[in-house]
Amino acid sequence: MRVHFDVTHPAHVHLFRHAIQSLAAGEHAVGVTAREKEVTTQLLDAYGIDHEVLSRKRAPAWTLAPEWGLRTLKTVDYVRRFEPDVIVSQLNPAAVGAARLTRTPNLVFHDSETAGTLADVLAPLSTAVYSPTGVQQDLGENHHNYHGFHELAYLHPTLFETDTDLLAEHGVDPDEPYSVLRFVSMGAYHDVGEAGLSPAQKRRVATELAEHGPVYVSSEDDPPADLPGEPVPVPPEAIHHLLAEASVFLGDSDTMAIEAAVLGTPSVRVDSFGDGDVLGCFHELERFDLVHSTTDGDEAIDRAIELATDPAARDRWDRQRRALLEETVDVSEYMLDQIEGVAT
Repeated sequence: MRVHFDVTHPAHVHLFRHAIQSLAAGEHAVGVTAREKEVTTQLLDAYGIDHEVLSRKRAPAWTLAPEWGLRTLKTVDYVRRFEPDVIVSQLNPAAVGAARLTRTPNLVFHDSETAGTLADVLAPLSTAVYSPTGVQQDLGENHHNYHGFHELAYLHPTLFETDTDLLAEHGVDPDEPYSVLRFVSMGAYHDVGEAGLSPAQKRRVATELAEHGPVYVSSEDDPPADLPGEPVPVPPEAIHHLLAEASVFLGDSDTMAIEAAVLGTPSVRVDSFGDGDVLGCFHELERFDLVHSTTDGDEAIDRAIELATDPAARDRWDRQRRALLEETVDVSEYMLDQIEGVAT
């Protein structure tokens, strides 16, 4: 098989990397195109995945449309050179458009209802769209659901095991309590509503959690200068090892809140969309009591502090995670089955 993966966000590297590595190990031809956004290419390099950069995220926001237009043309050129049997991507105009223009099958893995009209337009142009059962959108006849979460494509226990030696090498004691905070910039096209926690709330949660152990802060924007805590001590490709051993996670990052939950880490998510009913995946996680999601920042902080001081919280989350895993699939294996079904 010849399989082309289009990767435009750090989360996509994690989503596709096991499928990429498995196909390459099976001596299939694998091509990867990338967009320089945050640590996307850094992650690809860290995992030893060869790739070709087709575009870069730029500011201000109005540059997005010209970037995607140029990226579509570059993707068409790449597809004509690589001649894939199938293009695999998340929902983005360049991959779907290039697949359509070159008459190449395109498999889309989509898990966010925030795409809105974009999803309604692009889904019918794709060969197939695959989503977790929690996704509430109906994108038509070629839309298929599976029992799981995108995050289980790389955090399923068959694929991931915490490396405590790695943590120790970076100064983290996995046997001592610590917290992880994540603050996003709210600058993506799908970011709507409120901008997560206020600076005062960020200071409050970091200050109070610091009374119970180290606080590691990951922030897309510069955090408040007087914010207690320290930067994440591990490289980007090792963030899940840090997250897996934390006493509690709190943040306005939807992806990291799900990652913490499926790892069995007590997870508190600040819902920055503002209505509490945008992302169906969180309803699924709440069904297993794996995440506390709220639009109220102060409520989120109170809950995080409560969990950080509850010695039984980790055991509860471990049990709840096992219950979730009984009902879900290894998403990388599912992905490989779908690719093989189309490309052969």
